[in-house]
Amino acid sequence: MLSALSSPGVIAAKMAAVRLGSSALSLLLLSLLSTLVSSLYFHIGETEKKCFIEEIPDETMIIGNYRTQLYDKQKEEYLPATQGLGMFVEVKDPDDKVILSRQYGSEGRFTFTSHTPGEHQICLHSNSSKFALFAGGMLRVHLDIQVGEHANNYAEIAAKDKLSELQLRVRQLMEQVDQVQKEQNYQRYREERFRQTSESTNQRVLWWSIVQTLILVAIGIWQMRHLKSFFEAKKLV
Repeated sequence: MLSALSSPGVIAAKMAAVRLGSSALSLLLLSLLSTLVSSLYFHIGETEKKCFIEEIPDETMIIGNYRTQLYDKQKEEYLPATQGLGMFVEVKDPDDKVILSRQYGSEGRFTFTSHTPGEHQICLHSNSSKFALFAGGMLRVHLDIQVGEHANNYAEIAAKDKLSELQLRVRQLMEQVDQVQKEQNYQRYREERFRQTSESTNQRVLWWSIVQTLILVAIGIWQMRHLKSFFEAKKLV
């Protein structure tokens, strides 16, 4: 019986299951960490404002890098914007409190730290006084948002703290684990809020059902008394 349990086929199956579990865990961590960096570009008009929602854990540093391009009708392509054209960046936390509001140039970098977990709103728009430089054309904005440990420049950290390659790698791994822990705490926070919302909704539905039942009972009693009074007045009863 023991030899049957230790057969090559069973051992191979166990090893395949272990490899499958490790691969699934690696994919989960990779998908979690990949969401911490987002890069895109978009177009805005003269008075248009573009806002983005970023779900950020608490006590997390965010760095945004952007650059603007103007459309050249003669060359029919986007070229780097002039220095006179600037961008206004505004960031609001989940409580709709402004945590960053500043004017930048045509190319810049903004940084802020979240103190409340949840959806942060990042808005960008150009200074309309300088927008007439390209006569109502479209402005292309390239935006790169880095969240958590991805916002750190490890080359500068290694040079500043005089860290070896091994020490730098250990520090990077520790910060990655810390960021994953923050993400897990944020997911637990979202789950708790969703549970509270569900319980509140269920309680309201229950009380509304009770009120509806009481109203129907009261209407039924009133109708019965009214019909009884009607029949007595007509001397049918």
